[in-house]
Amino acid sequence: PLADEWLCEDGDYANEIEHGLLGWSNELVLHCVELKNIHPTRDLAGLAAQCQAEVRRANARLADFNARLMPTAMHPWMDPRRETCLWPHRNAIIYQTYDRLFDCRAHGWANLQSMQVNVPFADDREFARVHAAVRLALPILPALAASSPIAEGAITRWLDFRMEAYRTNAESIPSIGGAVIPETVASRAEYEARILAPMYRDIALLDPEGVLRHEWLNSRGAIPRFDRSAIEIRVIDMQECPAADCAVAAAVIALVKSLHDAMPREPVPTDALAAILAACVRDGERAVIEDARYLDVLGFPEPNCRAGDLWRHLIEALAPLYGVEALRTILDHGPLARRILNAVGPKGEHARMEAVYRELCDCLDEGRMFLGLD
Repeated sequence: PLADEWLCEDGDYANEIEHGLLGWSNELVLHCVELKNIHPTRDLAGLAAQCQAEVRRANARLADFNARLMPTAMHPWMDPRRETCLWPHRNAIIYQTYDRLFDCRAHGWANLQSMQVNVPFADDREFARVHAAVRLALPILPALAASSPIAEGAITRWLDFRMEAYRTNAESIPSIGGAVIPETVASRAEYEARILAPMYRDIALLDPEGVLRHEWLNSRGAIPRFDRSAIEIRVIDMQECPAADCAVAAAVIALVKSLHDAMPREPVPTDALAAILAACVRDGERAVIEDARYLDVLGFPEPNCRAGDLWRHLIEALAPLYGVEALRTILDHGPLARRILNAVGPKGEHARMEAVYRELCDCLDEGRMFLGLD
């Protein structure tokens, strides 16, 4: 694990470094880093280009360590029980506390990386509408963005195993994660009373110093970041390159805005949304959605469909979007997880798997979509 070496400047192991408009920061574990735009932007094409340049710059430096960046949402053969190394530098008390309470030597903690989209809101009324729109979008995001079908060197039963592992990573304190799909709320005050207060109460006896008593303790699939007036969506797997990440972000942002502008009078129940999410986590674009009310809310004309067909319908309705070519690749060939499985083959041989992930590393470095091995 070399994340701290990449973040080291002048002998100082920083938690965060800035390069122009972008920043790198540490994660809970020492083999993951986060790349982000420091300030909000509408320019996804420009953001993708900036991120791509940063990836190339990082890989050039990491070559000195015989290392490189790997895309996707999970390392395909990491054994977290043996290989987990927590971030040991600044703010290490946070990660040590998580480890003490939940044991971070598991995929749901040590082996996962998402692409997060922060959707802004201006005031309390808009928070409620944006939150309601995000709830509706969350269940089908894995059908577009799943990229984690392999864990510990074996093909799993889920296209989005990251989300399956994430779903249970704090199950000893159920109030922290809920049903992944957040509950319905009408205001910030209601959110703090219904979701944050029980979570803080439940963890207080285990964390009397309040190390984790922050809104980021909430591990639902989307969480309000009231400190920056945004809702952070966490249900999106990392893709193979920044252009693909930003294309997925464009589709998600457009869908949330569309739902925000045409909000149904009655919310869809959380358990119904959670069931759709579970199907998409397992089967990706092939998940069958039979909730006619949900499909009606999303403007789909039939009472049932596959998730991939729903996304094709939505993207056509939401066009024009940034990254249409990347989105067409996903619609025509499946989410990255499906393309990985097709390339690896049903036997899941390690040599073939290694060739696939080396190609994915090349895709990240070169900024191109993954279509399989030659």
